Amino acid sequence: MLGEEDAIGMIHAITRIVEVAGIATILMGAIVSAVFFVRALVTQSDRKAAYKGLRSNLGRSILLGLELLVAADIINTVAIEPTLRSVAVLAGIVAIRTFLSFSLELEIEGRWPWQGHKTDS
Repeated sequence: MLGEEDAIGMIHAITRIVEVAGIATILMGAIVSAVFFVRALVTQSDRKAAYKGLRSNLGRSILLGLELLVAADIINTVAIEPTLRSVAVLAGIVAIRTFLSFSLELEIEGRWPWQGHKTDS
């Protein structure tokens, strides 16, 4: 049977793993986006399209990384320190990251997340 300290230690470890996964997602996304960008510059003559692809790929990796970081914050706050202050800090972090996510979605897709996909009609 797990003791309370063991359970808290395990939750901390899980939280750190999710945080590292979020950071790794952003870093790997930046590297892969840069490689695709350089390849597009070499093989295509349209620099605007290459730049647009870079922004889109990088934005998507940042969005995914932010979602993982928010998940880690939620796990840490709910499972370990459910105090009023920690919940208020979590609310602020989630609000900021949600704003960033919406801003990135608007930049990438050219529409708000709740709007339907653009169709070619």
